[in-house]
Amino acid sequence: MVYTCYEMVRDCRADKPEGWRYFLANYVPVIRKLLAHYASGPAPAIETVLAGLRQSESSLFASLDPSPERWFVGELRQKVAAALPLPEAAAPLDLATVAKALEPLTLVEKQAAWMESMGYTPADTGVMLRMAPTTVEKIRARAAELLRAQVDTWSRTMLAENGPGLGRAAGAAHTPECPPSKTFLDMLDGRSTWRTREENERHVTGCWHCIDHFCRMAEVVQMLRGLQPLPEADVQALAKSLGIREEKAGGWKKWFGGS
Repeated sequence: MVYTCYEMVRDCRADKPEGWRYFLANYVPVIRKLLAHYASGPAPAIETVLAGLRQSESSLFASLDPSPERWFVGELRQKVAAALPLPEAAAPLDLATVAKALEPLTLVEKQAAWMESMGYTPADTGVMLRMAPTTVEKIRARAAELLRAQVDTWSRTMLAENGPGLGRAAGAAHTPECPPSKTFLDMLDGRSTWRTREENERHVTGCWHCIDHFCRMAEVVQMLRGLQPLPEADVQALAKSLGIREEKAGGWKKWFGGS
């Protein structure tokens, strides 16, 4: 048998050590990647981030529905990003201005441009969106000129500099029509029918919450590739620092033959 993400969510919600130790082993590497990418200054200590997540477990671990791993990591990503201070941009930019400026772009062009606000290079974006880096560069050059026409103070890096604030604004712009994470994962995995994809794209193309959501799911898919669990010694040290009690015999490691 395999200890699932659903069982981890259930056990963390109940404050069971087996759930928290599984979380530390498998998702601290994700948190470290997120901090390395998104922290604009010195990254907060991992213990500080984890303590905050434990205090807010009612939200991160709220759902007891079956929890696919990539959905959970998407939620974790949002929690970590929200815990970071917002950097001050030299040329402030709001989401409404971005939406107006980039309205002429296609959906995939908007995604390529938006991933610049997430701090990803054309090469990284090309991998996640399955396009050539040179194509990403051309799209971003056009997006920069469209933005330039809408603002009084412009810089070529203003989209990236305003990225954290734009991401929070897009994340908060959810509407009842916005599809769930599974829809975007199905699109990324090629499981959507043409008709379903076209129906979703009619909404997503004009919704910056969904454009951001799609890009976050593409980020999660790439981030989880080849990720290795935390060494047991590090799990023990973090568990001790967080006050997680000792795991009873027969905890999550039994599913993997651990001692």
